[in-house]
Amino acid sequence: MFDYDAELSRYHVRLQAAADVQPDDRVLDIGCGTGQSTRDAARSATSGRALGVDLSRPMLDRARQLSEEEGVSNIAFELADAQVHPFSPGEFTIGLSRFGTMFFADPVAAFTNIGRALQPGSRLVQLVWQAYERQEWTIAIRQALAGVDTDAPPVGLTRAAFSLADPTVTFGVLTAAGFTGVEITELREPIYYGADAAAAHEALSGLGMVEDSVSDLDATERAHARDRLMTLLDAHDTGDGVWFDSRVWLVTALRS
Repeated sequence: MFDYDAELSRYHVRLQAAADVQPDDRVLDIGCGTGQSTRDAARSATSGRALGVDLSRPMLDRARQLSEEEGVSNIAFELADAQVHPFSPGEFTIGLSRFGTMFFADPVAAFTNIGRALQPGSRLVQLVWQAYERQEWTIAIRQALAGVDTDAPPVGLTRAAFSLADPTVTFGVLTAAGFTGVEITELREPIYYGADAAAAHEALSGLGMVEDSVSDLDATERAHARDRLMTLLDAHDTGDGVWFDSRVWLVTALRS
């Protein structure tokens, strides 16, 4: 299984700092995955609690297992779609999300529902990807596999991941959903794909970014594409793993 926590380790630290969870906070973590951000929020909310919601049952099962192993008890996880889930009004004092808010079918409805779950004046803190054209990891990998310059994302990478890449769109969505004080700040950190080129290739294959891109090629072309990719991954091996540049938006807003 691909290790998203390792991939996003630099951004995780930035999100924690921006969220600044306080001891008595009640935290809602949207799109929590295996719950790293939820667990760290719960550790900070020593007299409060944290709830992580996600649509992946296997990830939530893993999140519960890790919470138990790490002894984090003021925490819960729920299989839920944050766009429509009937949260109790004003139940939470802060909402956060680490790349978990870009996939809503109706973003305004989703953020309106999330807003209802927050106390008036509460903060929503989230990380979202900037445009795929600004991500070295999308462009370089695609070019290596294609063998030509292209700004198209790898086949296995959904464009939905970049649905909040335009700050104007994000500002409009949050404002329409009833949030105020929207601030959007650029962050730039490298993301991690493995201990070496072989591990990074395995990780990319697990994400569908390799097989989907070479599936229409004949055996010879496929071998050349893999060779080009391995050359790229070797070039990005820093001695401390394979890293690619990336850019995101840190988005903060207040529940009016």
